[in-house]
Amino acid sequence: KHEVRRYQIGDKNGTLVAGGNRRGAGLNQLNVPIYIFVDQQQTVYVSDNNNHRVTKWNKGAKEGIIVAGDQGQGNALTQLSNPYGLFVDTLGTIYVADCGNHRVMRWPKGAKEGTVIVGGNGKGAGANQFNYLRGLSFDRHGNLYVVDNENNRVQRFSIE
Repeated sequence: KHEVRRYQIGDKNGTLVAGGNRRGAGLNQLNVPIYIFVDQQQTVYVSDNNNHRVTKWNKGAKEGIIVAGDQGQGNALTQLSNPYGLFVDTLGTIYVADCGNHRVMRWPKGAKEGTVIVGGNGKGAGANQFNYLRGLSFDRHGNLYVVDNENNRVQRFSIE
C-alpha cells in the first residue's frame, strides 16, 4: 500500500498520515516507506526508501514535503541511497542512516544538501565504516548510536 497510518488502541482501520496513493514518486506517494520519526507536533518524517528521499508530512497533510534527497539514487551530498533510520532534533535538523552509501548524513532544516557526519568511507568493518547501517538514535549527552547491520554491531560517536 505504500502508506503510513496512525492507529488508536482498538482502531481497526487507522488514519492515513502519509502516502496511500499507490507506489510512486509524487508528493502524495511513497515507494517502500521503511522508517518513520514523529516529532512533538505529530509531524511524520518518512524514509521513502526506493525514492531515495525523506519526506515530511505535517498533521493532516495530503502531500509530503521533500526534506532530504530526491535527486535520484547516488552518493552526492544532495542524494541518498536507500535511506533507513531517521532522527529529527528540536531545531529540525534531520539525521539519516544513508544505508546504500554506508554513511550518516545531517540535513539542517531547509538545506538543499546534507553533510556526512560519520561513515562515507566505503562499505567495511573499520572504525568509521558501515556495512548497511539501519537505525540511529541519540542519547541525552548528544552521542550518536548507529546500528551497523551487516557488521553485527552498534557504534557510538561523539557529534559536535
